[in-house]
Amino acid sequence: MNYEQPKNPLHGYTLEQIVTSLSDYYGWEGLGGRIEVRCFNEDPSVKSSLKFLRKTPWARKKVEDLFIYTLAKYGTTEAAADELEGSPKSGQ
Repeated sequence: MNYEQPKNPLHGYTLEQIVTSLSDYYGWEGLGGRIEVRCFNEDPSVKSSLKFLRKTPWARKKVEDLFIYTLAKYGTTEAAADELEGSPKSGQ
């Protein structure tokens, strides 16, 4: 069954896509600075982040909220990356 979710800004995005987009956009250091969790600050990877976020609802909510904020401000994470083109990303 495929239900429309017009008011859900996360509809169609997997947690892996969200984490990958945010880490590409903010960098791991920038992401860890915005959301203080060990999986972003100590030996970060998408795999370890997904494992932690799937078990920790409060952290997942913070990641989803940051993703929604980024989408609202720039439209897409690709547009956000284009917006920062030329200015240094956090962590790089």
